Amino acid sequence: MSRAEAPRGRALGALTFGALGVVYGDIGTSPLYALKEVFARDRVPLTPDNVIGVLSLVFWTLTIIVSVKYVLLVLRADNNGEGGLVAMLALASNAVRERPALRRGLLLVGIFGTAVFFGDGVITPAITVLSAIEGLEVAAPGLHRYIVPITLAVIFALFAAQRFGSGVVGRFFGPVMLTWFVTIALLGALHLADNPQVLVALLPHHALGFMLRHPGMAFAALGAVVLCVTGAEALYADLGHFGKRPIRTAWFSIVMPALLLSYFGQGAMLLAAPQDVVNPFYELAPKWALFPLIVLATLASVIASQALITAAFSVTKQVVQLGYLPPLRIAHTSVRETGQIYMPVVNWTLFGFVVFAVATFGTSGALASAYGIAVTIDMTITTVMTFFVVRYAWRLPLALALAATCVFFVVDFTFFAANAVKLFEGGWFPVAIGIGMFTLMLTWKQGRRLIREHRRHESIDLASFLEALFVSPPQRVRGTAVFLHVEAGITPFALLHNLKHNKVLHEQNLFVAVVLHEVPWIGFDKRIQIEPLGHDCWQVRLHYGFKNEPDMPAALELLQGRGIELDPMQTSYFLSRDTIVPTLGGGMAMWREKLFASMHRNAASMADFLHLPANRIVELGSKLEI
Repeated sequence: MSRAEAPRGRALGALTFGALGVVYGDIGTSPLYALKEVFARDRVPLTPDNVIGVLSLVFWTLTIIVSVKYVLLVLRADNNGEGGLVAMLALASNAVRERPALRRGLLLVGIFGTAVFFGDGVITPAITVLSAIEGLEVAAPGLHRYIVPITLAVIFALFAAQRFGSGVVGRFFGPVMLTWFVTIALLGALHLADNPQVLVALLPHHALGFMLRHPGMAFAALGAVVLCVTGAEALYADLGHFGKRPIRTAWFSIVMPALLLSYFGQGAMLLAAPQDVVNPFYELAPKWALFPLIVLATLASVIASQALITAAFSVTKQVVQLGYLPPLRIAHTSVRETGQIYMPVVNWTLFGFVVFAVATFGTSGALASAYGIAVTIDMTITTVMTFFVVRYAWRLPLALALAATCVFFVVDFTFFAANAVKLFEGGWFPVAIGIGMFTLMLTWKQGRRLIREHRRHESIDLASFLEALFVSPPQRVRGTAVFLHVEAGITPFALLHNLKHNKVLHEQNLFVAVVLHEVPWIGFDKRIQIEPLGHDCWQVRLHYGFKNEPDMPAALELLQGRGIELDPMQTSYFLSRDTIVPTLGGGMAMWREKLFASMHRNAASMADFLHLPANRIVELGSKLEI
């Protein structure tokens, strides 16, 4: 089935079931902690009017942010069928390509949003697993001291299992999450049946009245209410995996009804038993069902965490191919699905931060303050990007573009402001991670630009060099030499060093430049460009999108039948291995130059990044001062 075709029948059911397990794990586990945090620490006094007002805020938050903004609007902003903040960034920046200053600003905003996503990737496993295990306090208060150790053990097992790939356990995501949604819906419905008057909260005037009567209290409540939409970005991020219709079908038919039944059931129970406010989700269950519910909640939280970890791998790979991070070692965990990858550095770095978060904050309540600010930053940035897509990519009138996004911006910014006041209560944590990642990404991007400028300054035009070389040609040897260089048309340093030290030239010589584009996919029909340079030499350009898998040997096979015959056993790949030397003056600040040098030194080799055969590589070193 092509991407353009809408799935139907059995295919729609399968994709909807898959989306249930992968897309909705994070938002599906938010009932574990969202309503609890609204009333925690007497943020909102537990009165009937306040319960109704908060439930109304929850309902309209889910409706406006998830149903209308993400499901109905943002899912339309696909980039060749792909979604997510990186795809949105590429779509928006390409739409304003003719406005360089605006484009640079959008890139900075989008890259910062991507950096903050890694903070979200740290907090999600910490808060979801911790909130699930905290059910032990309800089942057996004496087990309180074991909550953090058990949480750390579950998290360690989760991250340790990543190297085996998500494909094996992924097939259980759908059934587990379906069981989860049915369970929380039934538990909520039982209490809702005892106290159905809370359904008046569906009317918007209860939310508005609550905010008008108690503006300060409502503002504080919004900082916790936003937790009910954590994971909304996943709807858009997983667009390429499932398509719009299955994601929308799963939301409106299963996820949203189950979430509302759970939240309204908790509200109905709190009206009847205010003393259960400490952990209203687990108080929904009868005593005999508590331990099975804890196990099910833990499985659901692991699935929510798995989705974020997998997304972190995917986003890192995309950011690498956009040129904002150095190449990192990638292990493919499936021979059939190229998207199933494992990145050891990303995995264990995330694990270290998650352990730090659990050990430092200790409870899901303390982590909730940190969670909201990461979520609202990305939600606000997505809305800003959506405006530029609607205005410049879809070319809709300015008034319509503003109408489509202004309401969402006001809502998102209000939620952000409500969480920003909690910066010193824990909100600093994801912001610090985001700023750190943002610094790394900009340092790498600028450092690579300095290298290109250095190369360009000292470069020799390739065509002119070859013309002079063949006036008195060196000895030719059998086989093909593939010289990788940063920019087409410039003589690769590896060629100069090879001629200097080995004093030979191969029968065939390919000068290959890898061009990475701000689109998800470049098809095989546009993968390769060749330009003859004479004397059995060719300039080759390989084109990849940020979701393509760069594989140079596979791409070069496309040259067969185009005047270039390659024998893999007679082909050698020549690369320049640069050593970066930070210097005072120009370039970047010295600390950033040292940071870049360290990143460059520890990056995975281009040979691994481009899947070059290890026994056919020749690396020639050089020093570069920046």
